[in-house]
Amino acid sequence: MYTINEVAELCDLSAHTIRYYDKEGLLPFITRTKNGNREFSEQSLELIRLICCLKNTGMPIKDIKQYIDLLMEGTHTSDVRRRVMVDHRKEVLRQMNELKKNLNLIDLKISHYDSKHTH
Repeated sequence: MYTINEVAELCDLSAHTIRYYDKEGLLPFITRTKNGNREFSEQSLELIRLICCLKNTGMPIKDIKQYIDLLMEGTHTSDVRRRVMVDHRKEVLRQMNELKKNLNLIDLKISHYDSKHTH
């Protein structure tokens, strides 16, 4: 089992962020010690990594919560969860294409500056 500080370090989060996720209902899978401290299993660590992945790729907290709620309901929700992931993957690819277009424009501008400096 891991403590909140160990999970924070392993997932490159602050303990404050983990507490916030818990308060928002994203961590219904974690347990608490007799003293009331959160404790995290290997499986909960993987779920927190997934939550971070979804958050870092632009999924809103409320949608992440819905996904986690579906997960907690059990295997009968796997088709719905798969659809959520497929849809999110499409959105991530759209964002990547948008970033590539913007990067191309930035590279063009840099080339423009570079060509002025070489002449």
